[in-house]
Amino acid sequence: MVVSADLTELSPAAVEKALREQSIVLIDVRESPEYAAERIQGAHLFPLSTFDPGALPSPEGRKIVFHCGSGKRSAMAVGKCLERGITHTAHMAGGILAWKAAGLPTIILAPASRVVLRDADQTI
Repeated sequence: MVVSADLTELSPAAVEKALREQSIVLIDVRESPEYAAERIQGAHLFPLSTFDPGALPSPEGRKIVFHCGSGKRSAMAVGKCLERGITHTAHMAGGILAWKAAGLPTIILAPASRVVLRDADQTI
């Protein structure tokens, strides 16, 4: 796996701002159970275990930004893109752990009922 010096690390605050401005498409490369347990509003799930850079949605003028739990898998997703000649090089440093540490909102659903237990305090 090649992760190049082209890797762009964005802070959770920068990602939150870009989501509000609708200037990015946030791609969550964690696995389905992780995403189901807690996620960032607006993130699209593309698990690293089955990751295909060619299947990513068209960014339609926006930047693709990857995130995971801590930043390792999102950096690997960037590497997989670069191996395929796809220049999506941005990821959120520290992953959802850093997002939560920054006090930013997540969505948590009750496993059985799928009822929102905690929702974003703000609209993103």
